[in-house]
Amino acid sequence: MTDYENVCALVPTRNEAKTIGDVVDGLYDVGIGHVLVVDGHSEDNTQETAREHDAEVVQQSGSGKGQAVREGVKHIDEPYVLLLDGDDTNPPEQAPRLLNPLVSGDAKHVVGDRTADMQPGAMTKLNQIGNRLINRAFHRIHGEDYGDILSGYRAFTRKSFEQMFLSAEGFGIETEMAVECARHNIPVVVVPTTYCARPKGSETNLNPISDGARIIFTLYSLAKTSNPLFYFGSVGIVFGTAGVALAAYVGYDWFLKGISHEALTMVAGVLLLLGVQLVMFGVVSDIIVSLHREQRQRIDRLRDEQ
Repeated sequence: MTDYENVCALVPTRNEAKTIGDVVDGLYDVGIGHVLVVDGHSEDNTQETAREHDAEVVQQSGSGKGQAVREGVKHIDEPYVLLLDGDDTNPPEQAPRLLNPLVSGDAKHVVGDRTADMQPGAMTKLNQIGNRLINRAFHRIHGEDYGDILSGYRAFTRKSFEQMFLSAEGFGIETEMAVECARHNIPVVVVPTTYCARPKGSETNLNPISDGARIIFTLYSLAKTSNPLFYFGSVGIVFGTAGVALAAYVGYDWFLKGISHEALTMVAGVLLLLGVQLVMFGVVSDIIVSLHREQRQRIDRLRDEQ
């Protein structure tokens, strides 16, 4: 068995007393040297159970998974971090799949693809559809295919995590990390993992509607710094299309019915002009972002050579 003494497993929890003991034991069984549980003010015995199984426990100062992850990393000294959920849906025995690419230097961020082995009952049909749509949107917007960007089972170097600008409080943290990996050209490897159903009596903290909406909003809003042409261009196309449709209506009434719409004509002109300006702004912003990336890559290469 490989020794992962230089790895800390970070486990955000909230009311996971039924499963956290097995998760901690499983992590120690594969050789991980340090398990840190960041507890989000559980109302059950999550903290006591984790301590009984020799995990370090920190009570979260705020709320939400995103805040728990950011706070947890600040308590970690090890160079490698394994992130997983405390509900036993991410098998601890598969941790080496995610850690080996880090330890070997083949990646700085590893994503566990849950869709590779989705167990019956692990995810509802609605969540599966939403997951596929979000992953396709990410690939379209950011040009990278990370398999399962919403996966909470991932590993990364602490140094690469410190490169990221993360602000999400809740489940949008995984989406932010994926976007930051694409934005900073962090080497990413995707490995297949199993996604298990939650044990009976263990309730999910994820709301598929509200959290799904937040994730989609996070994915779109972050495009302004990674793919501004898409971000501004998509809004520009909406305004431009509305202007064209309104202009067509005004033209139809003018030429065929002799009815004039001065106010609507002005609105159509403003919409068309705004749409064109937004697209042009997106093009200029995209050029600036591309130049910035090239400059940052040169700086990173010089830093690595020193």
